[in-house]
Amino acid sequence: MSKLKNLKELVRIVSRLKRKGRKIVFTNGCFDILHAGHLKSLLHAKKMGDVLIVGINSDNSVRRLKGYGRPIFSAKDRSALVCGLEMVDYCIIFNEDTPERIIRELVPDILVKGADYRGKKVVGADIVRAAGGRVAFVPYLGGRSTSAIIKKIKSAS
Repeated sequence: MSKLKNLKELVRIVSRLKRKGRKIVFTNGCFDILHAGHLKSLLHAKKMGDVLIVGINSDNSVRRLKGYGRPIFSAKDRSALVCGLEMVDYCIIFNEDTPERIIRELVPDILVKGADYRGKKVVGADIVRAAGGRVAFVPYLGGRSTSAIIKKIKSAS
């Protein structure tokens, strides 16, 4: 069974899981170059609930957000890597700049972002809180950003 789902499939799955009392956790990102910071964040997120769903920006979305030369890896490859992680239950690729539509449809119990988002507007936070859920921040592993890794690789060339 593939962990990669479309929104219609996830809505059905989440509805069934919520009826069973399962706590749904959602997080998202580009995951352009999977690194230790991503793994640590996903491990923390998984511990907060029963089911971890990860939204992954599409290639076009990454390009709009990060600029020319990104993504490094295609959404197909990025989703394969994220889906291959044991702590991840489901993944979805989204083409919008934010996962707001997914959050609005799934209404997870917990919306997770990295601690670097603390004090900033978190897309979908209002939706999750209005439904009685919460927004949680996971520790940020400094020096592990994809942009910093790309910069380091370029300087080594």
